Amino acid sequence: MVHRPHEVSDFQEDIHVVSDADGEAIGVIAIHSTALGPAAGGCRFWHYDSHAHLTADAIRLARGMSYKNAVAGLPLGGGKAVLQRPAGSFDRAALFRAFGDAVESLGGAYVTAEDVGTGVADMERVRERTRYVAGLHAEPGKSGGDPSPWTARGVFESMRAAARFALGSDLEGLTVAVQGTGNVGAALCRMLRGAGARLVIADIDRRRVDALVAELGARAVGIDEIVAAEADIFAPCALGGVLNARTIPALKARLICGAANNQLATEADGEALAARGIVYAPDYVVNAGGIINVSAEYLGEAPEEVEQRVGEIAPRLTRILEAATSDNTPPHIVADTLARRIIARGRRAAA
Repeated sequence: MVHRPHEVSDFQEDIHVVSDADGEAIGVIAIHSTALGPAAGGCRFWHYDSHAHLTADAIRLARGMSYKNAVAGLPLGGGKAVLQRPAGSFDRAALFRAFGDAVESLGGAYVTAEDVGTGVADMERVRERTRYVAGLHAEPGKSGGDPSPWTARGVFESMRAAARFALGSDLEGLTVAVQGTGNVGAALCRMLRGAGARLVIADIDRRRVDALVAELGARAVGIDEIVAAEADIFAPCALGGVLNARTIPALKARLICGAANNQLATEADGEALAARGIVYAPDYVVNAGGIINVSAEYLGEAPEEVEQRVGEIAPRLTRILEAATSDNTPPHIVADTLARRIIARGRRAAA
């Protein structure tokens, strides 16, 4: 079931409360913009302290998806689903079928896929109830499957380009501090090690950390230490809000480039990074590889088109960093301005 609550004053379109078969709220679907096409964005499955915190995260994530899809040149708007992970045991299949019913009730206004806490198996459950879902098992010769390798690839290529731009160096011999070693973070670590970078890693799951230490020779630090680690590059690949008034003064890295969404806790934090001379690669620019793959799957495009679009991420980032330097403007503002301009054009074209 989906219910529309009161409007949020700073939101462009709709927030829908998702309920299970018993009418209990299990999360929300936030639709930020459909100016360029149906709102697309993954489904996050996480524990939140309150429904208000869950909703606030969904709103920020949905806006980020609008900007990400616009800058990546996709015919998609921005949206996000965020579901509350229940405490204790629960019927995961039934929960995601209920979510599928909610997606279906929106009639194609929102297209879902994986995000933090969800995977291909969850999306297969959603697919039992709606066709407005991607990130399913890939078929031979077609786009699809787990989008995380594409996200990691886009971040890696962006980091290499940003290191050349900001540090005057390739990745070989540089130290990269990676916060979060889930599907994307672990894949990024392997690519970085293959490029000759040294790794410092942290994750709330010690088993992941130990496995990568053994596999890649990474150095492990505590989750409270990774932001201030001695490193050339800091790669946030966990949850958002890591760049804030508390952590920015502690940073030793000169470049930030990672896969996490909403890395800046506030707009002012991007300016604080610039004031310290730390180059920030806007998150939604560099982590677009996953949604590019999801878009191609949903639209029936060939894998070659995914390759091409993901290959355009790093050059696009370089242009944004060049414009930021030329205009003496923080990169996140350059990227946001570009995204808003593209969305506004789409809105005018649809009017």
